[in-house]
Amino acid sequence: MKGIEYVVDSKGRKKAVVVDLKVHGDAWEDFYDSLTARMRANEPRESYASVRAKLKSKGKVRA
Repeated sequence: MKGIEYVVDSKGRKKAVVVDLKVHGDAWEDFYDSLTARMRANEPRESYASVRAKLKSKGKVRA
């Protein structure tokens, strides 16, 4: 595939990939966003109301 190169070990097994971002930059962003979301899936959640109240108390959002 154009813009994709595999790094292989001494036995020919694929170990890494080099992605040409000029060719596949949009796909890489989607892939990276998906990985980030997956890594954060079990993080604690905070409600919108709680975040808004904190921002309001710091003067960063109007009432």
